[in-house]
Formats: sequence, C-alpha cells, structure tokens
Amino acid sequence: MTPPHSSEPDRHDGDDPAPRTPRLRAGDEERDAVLDVLARAHGAGRLDPSEVDERQRDTLRARYVDELPDLIDDLPEGRELAARFSSHTGRAEHPRPSPGTLAHTSGGDIVPVTAGSGPPETTVAVLSGREHVVEPGTDLVRSYALMGGDEIYLGDVMGPGVEVTLECYAMWAGNDVYVPAGVKVIDRTANLMAGNTIAKNARGDGSNGTVILTGFSLMAGHDVKLDPNWTPRRSLEG
Repeated sequence: MTPPHSSEPDRHDGDDPAPRTPRLRAGDEERDAVLDVLARAHGAGRLDPSEVDERQRDTLRARYVDELPDLIDDLPEGRELAARFSSHTGRAEHPRPSPGTLAHTSGGDIVPVTAGSGPPETTVAVLSGREHVVEPGTDLVRSYALMGGDEIYLGDVMGPGVEVTLECYAMWAGNDVYVPAGVKVIDRTANLMAGNTIAKNARGDGSNGTVILTGFSLMAGHDVKLDPNWTPRRSLEG
C-alpha cells in the first residue's frame, strides 16, 4: 500500500533550519554617522549635489542598519563605518575595490587593491636620500628629512578615488614627489622660511586621486612634479 504523501518537506536527520539573523533597527546615531560621511565625501568632490541629495534622503528613510552600508561603502570616508555596520548585522561584506589601485600576485596576475589596506610607510633621510616607490594600497607616507631628501614615486598607488597623505617633516631639506597625471595635490603644510612647489603640469583635476601634503618645514620645502615615466595602466577587462 502506498503511504500517503506528507505535506511537510523531506528533512534529513540532523538538518535544522539555519537560524534567522534578526534585523537591527537604525537609530539617529547611525543615520547621523552616515550623513557625516556623505558630507565629507561631497566636500572632497566624490559626490555631486544630486548624488548627495539622493543618498541623504535614502539615509533618512532607512529603517534598518543593513540598509546603510550600501550608501557609503564606495567612499573612502565610509569604508570603516560600512564594515562596522556589516559586522553588526552579520552581513558578509564584499568591499568594492578602488579602481586603478593594483598589485601583482605571486602568479604574476594584476589584481585590485583596496585603498588604505596597506600599512603606513616611513622614510628617513639624514644628509642623504633615496628612491622610494609607494606600494599599492598605502594611504599614509611619513617622511623625515634633515639636510637631505628622498625621491617619492606615487605612480603605483594612485587611482580614481584614492587619497594618499604625505606627512613630511623637513629641516634644511626637502623631497621630490612624483605624481601621475590627473592627481589633485592639496598643500596643508606649515612652513617657516620655507615652502613647497607644485609644478603646473602636476596640478591634476583629481580624476586619478588626491595627494594631501601635511607636516612642517623649516628653511626647507618639497617639489611635486609630474612623473615623466608614468604611463596609464591597461584596463583590467579583456
């Protein structure tokens, strides 16, 4: 005799349904944090007014925390906050790589590298200098120079949406900084009987990233120049 069909789905012994992760409600603190990120990104030129307005509206309408990461995870200012939201909600995070920032694997393949994923780099020059090529993923380079200076090359680290800070301290010294085309250079250094020089052809529009100069110089200064050996990278597609 054929047994009657059960209306319940077959379940193997030991197969328990996966526990449901509860959704967390977003509060004013979470929304305000996202709005702050959007304001800083707009100030840095990453979002135009219409994009900022749209994302701000979505932020204010968001009812759950898991709705917030998508609004900021493509912004350097918001990656840390997006990761924190994702960890609280249990959502697997897949950060978007910053375009143009590349590294080579042991097999020789070129792969994207997330901006800020590398450790800070430090250079020291005393009565001397050397060539220093900044690695992909680095977002902070500290330089100390006394009666000397380095040649700092940023061609490998820069790319669209990438922001790199050069924190330089110099006395009777200075570095030569080489940037690729399209890089916007912002000078926020403090100088005493000193100053920096940014070549006209090195003053990009920010389409290939931003370099921020900070630190202090005494009777010294740094020269920012267009890297004559830099060439655009080939596309990752194809």
